[in-house]
Amino acid sequence: MDETPSYPPIEPTDFDLIVVGTGLPQSVIAAAASSAGKSVLHLDSNSFYGSHFSSLNLDEFSSFLTSQSAVHSSHPNPPSSVAADAAEYVALDLKTRPMYSDVEITSHSSDPVEHSRKFNLDVSGPRVLFCADAAVDLMLKSGASQYLEFKSIDASFVCDADGRFSTVPDSRAAIFKDRSLSLTEKNQLMRFFKLIQGHLAASDEAENDSNARISEDDLESPFVEFLNKMRLPPKIKSMILYAIAMADYDQDSIEVCKDVLDTKIGIDRLALYHSSVGRFPNALGALIYPIYGQGELTQAFCRRAAVKGCIYVLRMPVIALLMEKESGHCKGVRLASGQDIFSQKLLVDPSFIVPVPVAPSQPDCMPESSQVINLVDAKQKVARGICIMKSSLKPDVSNFVFVYPPRSLYPEQAMAIRAVQIGSNLGVCPSGMFVLYLSTLCNDATQGKELLQAAIKSLFTLPVSGNPENSSSVHSENMEEVKPTLLWSALYTQELVMGSFESISSTSMPDGNLNYNVLLDATVKLFHQMYPQEEFFPETTSPENVEDDDGLSLES
Repeated sequence: MDETPSYPPIEPTDFDLIVVGTGLPQSVIAAAASSAGKSVLHLDSNSFYGSHFSSLNLDEFSSFLTSQSAVHSSHPNPPSSVAADAAEYVALDLKTRPMYSDVEITSHSSDPVEHSRKFNLDVSGPRVLFCADAAVDLMLKSGASQYLEFKSIDASFVCDADGRFSTVPDSRAAIFKDRSLSLTEKNQLMRFFKLIQGHLAASDEAENDSNARISEDDLESPFVEFLNKMRLPPKIKSMILYAIAMADYDQDSIEVCKDVLDTKIGIDRLALYHSSVGRFPNALGALIYPIYGQGELTQAFCRRAAVKGCIYVLRMPVIALLMEKESGHCKGVRLASGQDIFSQKLLVDPSFIVPVPVAPSQPDCMPESSQVINLVDAKQKVARGICIMKSSLKPDVSNFVFVYPPRSLYPEQAMAIRAVQIGSNLGVCPSGMFVLYLSTLCNDATQGKELLQAAIKSLFTLPVSGNPENSSSVHSENMEEVKPTLLWSALYTQELVMGSFESISSTSMPDGNLNYNVLLDATVKLFHQMYPQEEFFPETTSPENVEDDDGLSLES
């Protein structure tokens, strides 16, 4: 019995742009190209939107990671539906490479599995948005914000090896209310923030008051040296470096620090944090999170593209590239249905192995073993973890972010570990449960797993073997706070693949940052490389696209 799926034909068959994969960068570019009047076909072999940026239920999440951590051979190449031009091009099989490795999914309780469909787990977590960052501005400008709702993140903390949380104050009032800070520490922090605010104000003014500005020598120096110069105590310095300026590597150890944060960038990040507080009247702090998960961002841009005429086809694998024999340039794709679709430009998912363009002098010589290359890979990886529990890590807080600074868990910890806890009020899990996302940059899977496991050990109690359902947490009369019991967890290592602009362009994998700014900067750059004459989301007078802070829906 033939079980080959039936695919309806796509009309038309010629487009300005074909996009393969519905990850966030591809979806933003598809929406921007559609807004610029380009005809766009957007394809995905999955049954859902988002790919590596999706939010999935428990079963979908496990299946996706499993499928993306194995090497896949190409689909059987069916005969082309187009015969007239067959002599002009050749079909080269399009293969994929694994984007994830060392996937370890552990279930300690049947509760999460039984409620699988009520979860929306972020594949690229942990992620949040600053109220004033580029992603929010882009959603407002493009009109994608009308398809999204957000809630405020309640608090930000720094965590230590014993699972104790210290509040990261985001305003003067918060500094004075913080009981964990001594009066001396409060005054030091206030003086530092006043200095930064004076510098930023002077930089914005035409007079450029040199007395208020930080010197150029200081701006070009490492941020950690500037903080030492300000004589800030270690606790305050660590909070500024890793919880507000979001440094990834141990800034005090030059030997292991792969990315030294300079003072100018550090101050820019402090400015982003400060300007995010209070941007939206009903946002409690600097950070927000989309209801139903980060995958909603991708769907919002896909909906925006569809309004502008982009055609979407899910469950449609692309099995081959159509390469012109004379020029070696790509002229389209072959679908699993056998249909050939043609386009001027092609943008693909980072998991694809892209064939090398064929040399014009050798139109009939195409040995596959010498015709494939990998796109540019970053040297690091990112280790990610997801934990499900029945009680919050902070009994009085549902949604919050926190960081383990370098060396806070053990002396050899060279990288910060970032984490976000989300509760059921954001539509990501059943009522009475919580989801924790963790991530850290790493050199390899072994190092990444060691870092995440150290964090998990400090936060959770593992269930007693054979009796996992006893309690949502371990109780002790001598403990003021109890550690939640871990119900379900997933650990996995993700490749960091950078985008590429070539005759066949590719987007980036999710990076190790908490927000999307670096990723979106690369996406905007790629769009301008593809379409140097086009504006990225041209301004419109349509009421639906007015760039207004009130255009972002934030639930109280």
